[in-house]
Amino acid sequence: MSGGTKLFFGVRGMSCAACSARVEKAVSELEVVKAVSVNLLTASMTVVPQDSAVMESVVADVLEAVKKSGYEAFVAEKTQQKNSAPNSAAGKNTLSDAELLAKSLKRQFFSSLCFLLPLMYISMHAMLPFPVPAFVSAFFDGHANLLVSAFAQFLLLVPVLFINRRYFVSGFKNLFALHPNMDSLVCIGSSVSAGYGICVFFVLCYGLGHNNMEIVHHWAHEIYFESAATILTLVTFGKWLESKSKGKTSEAVAKLVDMNPKTAVILVDGEEKEINAEDIKKGDIVIVKPGSAIPVDGKILDGSAGIDESALTGESVPVFRTAGDHVYAASINKNGLLRVSAETDGNDTSFTRIITLVQEASASKVPVAKIADTIALYFVPVVIGISFVTFIVWLFSGAELGFALSCAVSVLVISCPCALGLATPVAIMVGTGKGAENGILIKSGEAMEMLCKTDTVVLDKTGTVTEGKPVVTDVVYLQENRDENRILNAMLALEKNSSHPLAEAVCAYCRDNIKQTVPLDANNFVSVDGKGVYAEIDGSVYVCGNTSLFGQIPAFVDEQLDRFSREAKTPVLLAEKMHDEYEWICVMAVSDRIREEAQDAVKAFQKMGLDVIMLTGDNRQTAEIIAAKAGIKTVRAQVLPAQKEAVIRNLQTEGKKVLMIGDGVNDAPALARADTGIAIGTGTDIAIEGADVILARSSLIDAVTALRLSKAISRNIKQNLFWAFFYNSVCIPLAAGVFYTGWHIKLNPMLGAAAMGLSSVCVVTNALRLRLFKTEKKDYNSQKEKKDMADRNVEIVIEGMACSHCSGRVETALNALEGVEAKVDLEKKTAFVKAAADVSDEKLKETVTGAGYKVVSVK
Repeated sequence: MSGGTKLFFGVRGMSCAACSARVEKAVSELEVVKAVSVNLLTASMTVVPQDSAVMESVVADVLEAVKKSGYEAFVAEKTQQKNSAPNSAAGKNTLSDAELLAKSLKRQFFSSLCFLLPLMYISMHAMLPFPVPAFVSAFFDGHANLLVSAFAQFLLLVPVLFINRRYFVSGFKNLFALHPNMDSLVCIGSSVSAGYGICVFFVLCYGLGHNNMEIVHHWAHEIYFESAATILTLVTFGKWLESKSKGKTSEAVAKLVDMNPKTAVILVDGEEKEINAEDIKKGDIVIVKPGSAIPVDGKILDGSAGIDESALTGESVPVFRTAGDHVYAASINKNGLLRVSAETDGNDTSFTRIITLVQEASASKVPVAKIADTIALYFVPVVIGISFVTFIVWLFSGAELGFALSCAVSVLVISCPCALGLATPVAIMVGTGKGAENGILIKSGEAMEMLCKTDTVVLDKTGTVTEGKPVVTDVVYLQENRDENRILNAMLALEKNSSHPLAEAVCAYCRDNIKQTVPLDANNFVSVDGKGVYAEIDGSVYVCGNTSLFGQIPAFVDEQLDRFSREAKTPVLLAEKMHDEYEWICVMAVSDRIREEAQDAVKAFQKMGLDVIMLTGDNRQTAEIIAAKAGIKTVRAQVLPAQKEAVIRNLQTEGKKVLMIGDGVNDAPALARADTGIAIGTGTDIAIEGADVILARSSLIDAVTALRLSKAISRNIKQNLFWAFFYNSVCIPLAAGVFYTGWHIKLNPMLGAAAMGLSSVCVVTNALRLRLFKTEKKDYNSQKEKKDMADRNVEIVIEGMACSHCSGRVETALNALEGVEAKVDLEKKTAFVKAAADVSDEKLKETVTGAGYKVVSVK
């Protein structure tokens, strides 16, 4: 279920798939509701209203509809977090509803067992292979003690009935409302067994009272008190195991919630104050101490540290962050003291949005689940009908009353609608949780199902096949009499207004190489999508972009373009437009390095039998060189961003199931058009509406993992559904005695009760196997990235730096040292360095001094 404003509800009282199907049907029939999804596993409901302007009315109608269907609904928060006030007793040792249910069922089972065991011993001790104590024989053996034995069994049954009274309360309530559920099956089965036993007890009293031993002999072994007690106890045991298993399916989501910081330290009037992390407001100054979790998305004002961002990206190697860098909630500050300016509120961080995405995905359904829901809606009434028919058929075929009742009760207690209801949600919850642990965010069950049907993969080039961080590698000036400094200033004035990825590389080069900054205004600025920009600077019109922005290219310029194309470098041209002609000024070559994992990812896609296509706005020659390096055979070059969506649409008209992988910015229309869209993000780009799957770690190999994971989830769902249908299709006829005539195979009601409980456990256990899903083991981070976590952080205050050229020289000198990574802040006159343990402060001082500058302090 996607699109539109969503309302979130919790639902109490659901015990099986019939319950969730009934609630979903009741709410879906409301005119104010556009779509609804009820999840049995999480006891939750998501509603999309027809009109978001009348939310209060919709909520009231939904609550009333659920109430009329026999259940209770309540408005729930979108993201269930466990944040509590600092040192608040209320926030400690609190249990979730699932944990409380598991504890209740455990207590219910063992309490029932205390009465069931002596009941079973009294009724069946004569069949035991070991000697029976004399006092047992004296009290319970023989016709003389028949009433004593029966009454003792009845007294032991009563507590079991009381302990498990919830089955009768819920079961009969839904039965009388003509909405029978699994509890109805249990209460009917146990009530029939207990009622039949009571009737037999009265018959025995009559026989003994009138000395009619023929009646006594006939009915002496027809007391089914132990059957009623066993049914209730074993069903409770199965429910307990099921609740424990279901709790494990949500461990990944619970782990995410627990990782969300609970408290924060902020500065208020110069004093540190501890508050709830969710109470942080945008603009607050947050103090993050070594070893603490960063509680909010923000920008570092002071300090530097190695930051563990594995909660967001799944990447275990910490990264170096310093003043001016952005940090995100749930990241861990490994070794520095930071002052961070909050850029979001504490309850609206990147991490809380990730939790919301995972929870929504866990609560979603795949289309195939609708079949199971439809069957579940009619399952219980049909089973009750089969049970009644079984009783009538056996009775009229000449079977004894006890035999007919036994078969009818077996049908009731062996049928399991829970297995149908759990088949889909448990697999989705475990699978999406496993993905989230590894930085793969699958937005919905529908997206998962479409992903595993993919037969064509379309890759954007920049930021997907390549790293998306282009740098200027060559500059060729085409006129000898031009002032290079003015050219770079003009280039900077033009490109700083552009949003194209190459513009950032051009601007960075200009800033680093301008000898004297001359502020220039770019008037009448125009950006031509996918081609370039032009503007008026000091009365002259400057044009900057790729070849498609210009008309005919002169031979001496084309010669440079050919050279760059052969080297897979993208040319950026700068010219001054004079009337209808261009005066060519310079050409820059920009190169974007191919991702280390691109070749392996493409091979993996091809090994799966998928067609791989690369889309790019670059010229064909450059595109084909990049594609060849990545192992991609099909290339669509010189495709503008607006045209990418059309390419996807054309592939779909050919019958292809298209997976589009892009950076989630320029590729948004194509991502939305594709059958499935995967956005390569940065761990924070989790609000990309066009994408169905987000790779927080920015690794193309994770797209392969996402595809494999979707296939594993889909396969697990099919296995669960097969088991649920197979179990009920085989066991119901077996319980009805279909195999008794030919092979004398008859199912005892007590075994049926055990089988019913274990069937749900089997489904959940099968889903839990997804926790063993293996991601790609190879580490594709570069050696430099692997060393991101410094042994120590050093700040060097430097005197004498006057411009970006100076800071660049110091930075280059420091980074040339082995085991050193440095970043120089010209404004603060400080170099922020992370250095290996064997790099001394004296060595760092010597390096800065050798570059021509004075070291004021090292700390």
